[in-house]
Formats: sequence, C-alpha cells, structure tokens
Amino acid sequence: MRYDAEHKQNTHKKLLKAAADAIRLDGPHRVGVAGVMAKAGLTHGGFYAHFASKEELVSAAIGQMFEESHARVLHETLDRDPADGLRAYIRFYLSRGHRDAKDVGCPVASLVSDLPRLDTASRERFAEGARRLNQILAAQLKKLGHDDAQAQADSLLAELVGALSMARAETDAKRSDAILLHSKQSLLRRFGLEPQP
Repeated sequence: MRYDAEHKQNTHKKLLKAAADAIRLDGPHRVGVAGVMAKAGLTHGGFYAHFASKEELVSAAIGQMFEESHARVLHETLDRDPADGLRAYIRFYLSRGHRDAKDVGCPVASLVSDLPRLDTASRERFAEGARRLNQILAAQLKKLGHDDAQAQADSLLAELVGALSMARAETDAKRSDAILLHSKQSLLRRFGLEPQP
C-alpha cells in the first residue's frame, strides 16, 4: 500500500518523538530500532523508509529533542517581560517536575555525558541545538541590560544543567530538592530576578 507524503511525514514525526523519548530514558547507546518502531506503533521493516541507519535516527532524534526544548524556553519567555520570562524558565528548569520527568527533559542534561561516544553528526546536531538554546538565553539577558550576555548565558546554562544533573543523581530526596532550591535561589539572585516584595 502506498501512502501520501503527509502520512509519511506524520509517521516520521512519530518515529522521532519515540526515539527522543527513548534516548532520554535509556541513553542513545541503548536505543534499539525495533523498540523505537514498536513504541511508534510501526513494524521494524518500515524503518529504512525513514532512516538509513540507527546513527541517522539518533542524530535526527537529538534534533527533535532540541526542538521540544526550544519550544519550552520560548513558552516561558516569549511575549513576556525578560525578567519574568527568565525567572519562569529558571524555576521550570530547576523544578522537581523537570527533575523527575526524565523522558521529556532538557536534552543537554540528558545527553552531555554521552556526547564524546556519539558519531560526528550527532555531536554536531547537539552542538547546534545547545548553541540555539544558549542564544535564546543570551537574548533575554541582553534585554535585561547585561553587556556580557553571551558569557552570562554560557554560565547560566552550565549551572542549570549541572544542578539538574546533580539533583537527578542524588539518591536522597531532601538533598536533591535542596540542590535545586539552592541553585534556583543563587541564579535568581545573581541575575537580579528575585521577585520584589
């Protein structure tokens, strides 16, 4: 049976979403083509109509992960006062909900330790997505009057990712919550984003 272009495009999106979720949960090296196809409700044989290899799937799924992440940061910041938007994003990023939702969380925190072992195309896709995320944060900081907005965005993203990663790794729930809270308070204070009394 032949399908139209729209059906193929929708199937492709479904595959990318399934692969992105699987990568977040299990890491890129443990993702299997058969499992992704099954999760997307498709048979294994249809895989090669969309991707030439598992590596190509992983690279494309990393791009999908960043599209979802960019949508989230824009959801928090678009059409808002820059301080309100940045505050909202920091609060979201360093929340229990984000920490516990590993299957939909930030791709930087999910993938950064796996990157050195991935192929060049996947590393380039990651770098492109991380740069774009960084640029969104830098734009918000520039609107707030930071002359060194790019350097501050580098530091902000590094602390967000580091704090989230440490909170996820901590086995003691109270300590994990404290890591999120302390980093959140520190970042809000550092960027002058604490709500006024």
